[in-house]
This record gives sequence, structure tokens and C-alpha cells, in this order.
Amino acid sequence: MVRIKKLVLDVLKPHKPNALEFAMALADLGKGLTVRLTVAEVDEKTESTVVILEGSDMDYEAISERIERLGASIHSIDEVEVMGSEDETDAG
Repeated sequence: MVRIKKLVLDVLKPHKPNALEFAMALADLGKGLTVRLTVAEVDEKTESTVVILEGSDMDYEAISERIERLGASIHSIDEVEVMGSEDETDAG
């Protein structure tokens, strides 16, 4: 099974929730999940942000759903780090 360890997302979000509340809502998705959010640009209604998530086994679907529920959208996945695990049948 492949585990997602790091995601760098380009996210367009509304001003509310603010960056801290937004990052905290994402971090709440998993024990040990680290979220770093940088606001890259601000316009009248939105903020372009870079969201970096790191953990041992992240659920992309849950992250994507939470982002959408917060009124934001993922523009792109800019970087990923995944880790595969050996299948027990291949270990011998």
C-alpha cells in the first residue's frame, strides 16, 4: 500500500476562514499531521495560498473534501512525496 507523506497544494480560499483557522481545520484531519500555509496573493475576495501538509499516511480525499467544505478549491498539486511498502508476498 502506498502512503502519502507530503503534499504541496496551490489553494484558492476565501478570506474567511482566516489562514490560522483554515490550517487548523486541515491539521484536525489526522494525528501528527503538520500543516504549513503561506498566503501568496490577496485580492478583494480571495487569497492564493500554498498549503504544505506532512504526515505518515495522509488521506487525500479527506483533505480535498475538507478544503472544499471550507469554501476553497485546489488549483494544483505542486509536489508530492509518497512511500510504498513491501507486499508480504514479495518479501521472501
